[in-house]
Parts: sequence; C-alpha cells; structure tokens
Amino acid sequence: MGKKMVYPEEIKREVIRLKLSGELTNKEIMEKFGIKNETQIKTWTKWFRNGEEHRLAQPIGKQYAFGKGPDDDSEINQLRKKVKYYEMRDELSGKYQEIERKWFQKYSLKS
Repeated sequence: MGKKMVYPEEIKREVIRLKLSGELTNKEIMEKFGIKNETQIKTWTKWFRNGEEHRLAQPIGKQYAFGKGPDDDSEINQLRKKVKYYEMRDELSGKYQEIERKWFQKYSLKS
C-alpha cells in the first residue's frame, strides 16, 4: 500500500487557482507539485466550487462529517479565508471576462 501524501493548504489553493485559470493543464500541475493522481486536483476543485474550502485545511483521516470544520478555528482565520476566497474569485472572474471578450472579438460576425 502506498504512502499517503499530505499537501499544505497553500499548495491546494495554488493548484485550484492554476486549474481554474487555465494557466496549466492537469498534467503540468501534477508535475509541478508532485501530485500522483489527477483525481486529487478534481477533488480539491470540487470542494472549492461547492464552498467547502474548510476541507482544504483538514488533515488526512480527520474529515468532519457535520458543520464546516473544527469549532476552534478563530474568527480572524475564518475571515482571512473568506478574503482569500473572494480575491481568488474576483481574479478568476476578471480573467474569464478577458477571455470571453477576446473570443467574442475573434468570432463575432463582422458586418
């Protein structure tokens, strides 16, 4: 049986950012961060999209079945995580709009 890898929360967030921005392919992300399975990237991205970011900070074998994670997480840490989430969302939204604008310019019908 293989050894389970533990990835820091910062790495998970960077992987999600790179995946959602389209800067790197899954294979490139896997090579860059030493991730052995593409499913791991998909899982982290799914958690992010579903608003389950608290799961990114959970250690292996410590998955919280109820609520949003440990109650001992300070209010300041929770607010920091929310700020990071909104900053990442705004950054990705801007990139999406830029890509959409370029696509529209390229493929729009010229009258």
